[in-house]
Amino acid sequence: MTAITNHTLGSQPKLHQKGPLIQQFGTVRQYPIGLSHDARMYACQRLNKCLADTSILYGLYKKSHWLMRGATFYQLHLLLDKHAGEQLELIDTLAERVQSLGGVAVGDPRHVAEISSIPRPPDGVEEVPAMLSRLLEAHETILIEAHDAAARVNELGDDGTNDVLVSQIIRTGELQAWFLAEHLVDTPLVRV
Repeated sequence: MTAITNHTLGSQPKLHQKGPLIQQFGTVRQYPIGLSHDARMYACQRLNKCLADTSILYGLYKKSHWLMRGATFYQLHLLLDKHAGEQLELIDTLAERVQSLGGVAVGDPRHVAEISSIPRPPDGVEEVPAMLSRLLEAHETILIEAHDAAARVNELGDDGTNDVLVSQIIRTGELQAWFLAEHLVDTPLVRV
């Protein structure tokens, strides 16, 4: 009976654990990656801002996907879900880049909301053009930030962060903005 009791006790999860923080947000650990402390610190600050904004954009995409209405419901419902999935991949890429620089990626939704500069949408349902415009404005906020951050980290010799910002954040954002904007174009009726 003792062997069974010891085995059972060993498999019991140790619940409700608490402990001290082992790294504060806004700090970087030293990694042997050929970048100065200041360059890594700066990159982490800019990446966390982009990460927060991208997390909010992801949420806006999901909200719009769920609340889509009207004649183009099906097409937009699918497009917005596709874009949300791509934004979710960017969130992971940004967080991993922060971590690889020795930083701490912003992850708690309440902290994300504090850092993000993307305005909160109304709690209810907006008209479709307003939802699409809100998504476009969020994209532009992120793109302006990403262009500036890419140029600045490039000056600091951080090619990896520059690559993430240019080849993933900017290129994905520009393509998604184009797709959204084309849904806001008035097309004239063709008369035969």
